[in-house]
This record gives sequence, structure tokens and C-alpha cells, in this order.
Amino acid sequence: MAVQPLITVPVPERPDLIAFDGSEVRILAHSPRGTMAHFTLQPGQVSKAIAHRTIDEIWFVVSGAGEMWRSDGVTEEVTELRPGVSLTLMPGMGFQFRCTGPEPLRTVGVAMPPWPGDGEAEYVEGRW
Repeated sequence: MAVQPLITVPVPERPDLIAFDGSEVRILAHSPRGTMAHFTLQPGQVSKAIAHRTIDEIWFVVSGAGEMWRSDGVTEEVTELRPGVSLTLMPGMGFQFRCTGPEPLRTVGVAMPPWPGDGEAEYVEGRW
């Protein structure tokens, strides 16, 4: 069995990029089976509604307050986002989130398999 490198990544001070949905992205640790990122949405900001083509994501709210709209085409739900809440985003599921509090909304997301790059996300009609 090949030895895997030990990877340690602190949250970068500045965003590495702006996501397709408009949120700030800070790239965290990764493995052959998944990637992790820290997302920030500023107070009053609303993301663009998107769906992923192939990946599953699990999100965990670190700080701030907000709402997440999710729709699989049959079931639609708005979930309150507050520290300690986790949720899933499956391939083809439309989602959109917004920061409703006075502080930035900060989440950590894990993509499985690893984020494949440009073309993974597509715009969908959202709630906000």
C-alpha cells in the first residue's frame, strides 16, 4: 500500500477564488476521495442558484446565520442555517443560500468525489 502524504491546511486569510454561485472559497485539505473548502457569504448577500452535475456535497455551518433552499424537482425545502447545522447536496439538486445575519455566513463543504473543476456547476432557477 502506498503511503499517502500528511496534508494540513489552515483556513487561508484571503479567498482562493469566487465560486460559480458567488461565494468566497478558501481551499482546504483534500484526498483522492474528496475535497474540502470553506465558503463565506457576506451579510445581505444571496448566492446564485446552482446544481452540481456529478458530485455529492456535505456542508457544515461554522458561523453566521442564513437560509439554504434545496429542490430535487419533487421536494423543495428552506433550511435555517446556524452554527452546528449540516446538510447534503446531491447531484442535480438545485440549491441557493443567503446570509441573513449581521456577520458573514461561514460553512465548510466536502465534495465527493473531489471537485472536478469548471463545468461541474450549472445555473438553475432559484428561490431568491
